[in-house]
Amino acid sequence: MARTIAKDHEAKRQAILKTAAVFFARHGFDRASMGKLAEACGVSKALIYHYYPSKDALLFDILDTHLTALAEVVEDAAGAEDGAAQARLRLVIKAVLLAYRDSDAEHKVQLDALSSLPEEDQKHLRAVQRRMVAVMSDCIRAVAPERFSARPELVVPVTMSVFGMLNWFYLWHKPGGPVDRDAYANIVTDLVLGGVPALCMGDAAKGRGSFDG
Repeated sequence: MARTIAKDHEAKRQAILKTAAVFFARHGFDRASMGKLAEACGVSKALIYHYYPSKDALLFDILDTHLTALAEVVEDAAGAEDGAAQARLRLVIKAVLLAYRDSDAEHKVQLDALSSLPEEDQKHLRAVQRRMVAVMSDCIRAVAPERFSARPELVVPVTMSVFGMLNWFYLWHKPGGPVDRDAYANIVTDLVLGGVPALCMGDAAKGRGSFDG
């Protein structure tokens, strides 16, 4: 007879994922023990293994859950804006930053520990990441299609620069400070909209800055 799933199975799984993300972010994935993690979760080590056969399996679920949710948020935001390309880009950038809220631990674990997973797991997670990159690239290309048509190789570095600005927000941002997530999303968007025209023309697009001699 098949074993039935407890009614609170999903709630317990989510609680383990959240606590484990904080634990791995604080102590480092490689150094964290399942025994200490169980203590942090307030459950037995056996219960952790009931949900996850290994530490790698737990890490994979943390990152897969986190990245899939982010990808869906970004895709939904891009599909919700039918107006001007600039408004669409602003909405997508804001959606990314707001989706990072309360996910600092998951984000740090992603940056620090994704490469610890087996190659097949990494390939799956990087494919999810590419979904977000593709949406952002499309939005960036759309704000200056003629310029990017002339310099298509610039789309990727501009896209990754945007993610760089968003991904490291958690390191310096202080809750209650003068710049909240909405304000910073607008700053990043304005930097892109103001910088792309200069980037895609003249020497700046050929590897020389606008103020180089």
